[in-house]
Amino acid sequence: MLQLPIIERMLFYSIVAVYVISAVVAVRQISPGRERYRRVLISLIALGVSLQSVFLIFRAVDLKAFPLTGLFESMVLLGIVFGLTYLFLSVVVSQVWFGSVMTWIMLLLVVLSAKVAGPAVEVHEAAKTPWAIAHGLAMTLSAAMIAFSAASAWLYLVAHKRLKNKQLAKVIGRLPNVEKLRRMNLFGIETCFVLLSFGVFIGMGLAAIQIRMGDKTISDWLVDPKIVLIAAAWILLGAVLLMRIVFGLSDRAMAYMTMVIFFLIIFAIVGVAIFCGTGHVFSGDAVTQVMTVGGGL
Repeated sequence: MLQLPIIERMLFYSIVAVYVISAVVAVRQISPGRERYRRVLISLIALGVSLQSVFLIFRAVDLKAFPLTGLFESMVLLGIVFGLTYLFLSVVVSQVWFGSVMTWIMLLLVVLSAKVAGPAVEVHEAAKTPWAIAHGLAMTLSAAMIAFSAASAWLYLVAHKRLKNKQLAKVIGRLPNVEKLRRMNLFGIETCFVLLSFGVFIGMGLAAIQIRMGDKTISDWLVDPKIVLIAAAWILLGAVLLMRIVFGLSDRAMAYMTMVIFFLIIFAIVGVAIFCGTGHVFSGDAVTQVMTVGGGL
């Protein structure tokens, strides 16, 4: 993060500060009688999303391209999408625990983006093609939806446990009802599966072009840890939806599997880059052939 240009560094420090303060407010609002902090929290998240948007504008000007060319930019965009999701849902979901959990996930995303922060690098031609941008957007939006689904799943498990222990005072008015949480979890999973499928199929097309151009081999893609984890998450998502229809998968089991899928996708996005390394980079020459090899994707 210290390698960022001075303006971007100050902006990013401000973003981190806003979300740290938001997390503190999120903890305070779950205490009895602290519901008044909800409006403060919404204002802070709106400020954080605005700062992240300004940051991406600076990065776009610097890159002279859509700011989705690297892991850092993707993480910032993921934070914006998740923040906007929270702001829209806060209109219909007013319970304090929902806002708190969503805020903690936003802080996690900011911390993870700080781990991979770096200055803008030269844009590959791949990042300028519509298909590569669509791939990046689909993967980012799918990550935002699985994060939302994981928040709903965790709250569902908390609410289910408290209701089972007859702790009604800790549920009523503080957590969304279990049926709403179940629907939110399912909506997140279904939306994530659609977006991830779209991103995976476009990615397969881009990978096929690189293989045809001789830049990579099939085995290069099959052993790449990022590809393996994303494929595993995609298969699990499909399995959850299939088992729910065919075998009547329980809501609790679906919630637990949602958490597993969330960690798989987050580790694939950030953890692999930090701990394992990945060859998931499209060379300029290969992808610029996208509109000429086979007439496009």
